[in-house]
Amino acid sequence: MTSFTLADVRERTYKSRDAWWTVFLVDPLASRLVVWTANRTNITPNQITFGAGVLGLGSAVCFALADWPWLVLGALLFHLSFVLDCMDGKIARLKGNGSVFGAWVDFVFDRIRFFGCMLALLVGQWAATGEAAYLILAPVVIFLDLFRYLNGGQVAKTRQAMREKLRAAAEGRPVDGAVDDPESTETAETPQDGSEDREGAPVVFMEEVLRDNPQLKADEVRSGAHPAGAKIIDVHQGFSRKFAWYERVRDALLRSRVRPHLFSGIEFEMFVCVVAPLTALISLVAPLSSLVIPVAVLACLGLAAFEVIIVYKLWMATRDFTRELAKLQG
Repeated sequence: MTSFTLADVRERTYKSRDAWWTVFLVDPLASRLVVWTANRTNITPNQITFGAGVLGLGSAVCFALADWPWLVLGALLFHLSFVLDCMDGKIARLKGNGSVFGAWVDFVFDRIRFFGCMLALLVGQWAATGEAAYLILAPVVIFLDLFRYLNGGQVAKTRQAMREKLRAAAEGRPVDGAVDDPESTETAETPQDGSEDREGAPVVFMEEVLRDNPQLKADEVRSGAHPAGAKIIDVHQGFSRKFAWYERVRDALLRSRVRPHLFSGIEFEMFVCVVAPLTALISLVAPLSSLVIPVAVLACLGLAAFEVIIVYKLWMATRDFTRELAKLQG
């Protein structure tokens, strides 16, 4: 039987960059549980996903009961369900036993767990206190969570469309379709890890190099240190020039595998379903009313702010894209 080590898990399952909540509060526990599970059991990723769903159900029941001991227990169960949710993907990558259907199951269970627990928390607090603010907040949380999923997918498509068009222009191929129509771009025959331009130099994109090599700095890539002799295309140079501090902050974060998107969907869910209910402990030592609403509102503001930043950065990238495309077609 293969014996997996903690080093194997880190090398083969860790993402080059991830949410800070996952890096600091989930991976240290999940990776050790993966070593034990992979070496001592035949549990499949789908079974782990199901276990995460069971813990999520238990968390929702606790939140519905509304009293402070149940809120704390619900928060702990929700966090543990997320640990299991991270474990299923790590087991799949480590053992190579993942499946397309398993990815679908994982996605659906994620959404059911969050929506169920969030609604149980807010409706449970409304039933216990009679404050309508809890019911008003629920659709706001649902809207923001759905928006960030839709926005994330569309932003990724648009960025991919820009890269494919720039590759085509660098290779001397015709560039068809509009920038704002990502699905019009043909990607089947286009390499994803760099291509050859008309002079034989490999064409790579700054964002891809930094994503795959978090130890590098943007200035090192621009100077030609990596990849050697490559033609670097950077559609975020305008954003970097306008916010000169951004690259320094990003480089510092990536050295710890933390992505600069500091308040993503993961942090949003954890603040709503872990941090907010845990504030019930404060009421034991201070005469304060529930902080569930303030923490949930803070989470909504944080997510909305970073989504606006993403859209703004994409808009600036489209301007750089137009200039780069014009130069390549020059």
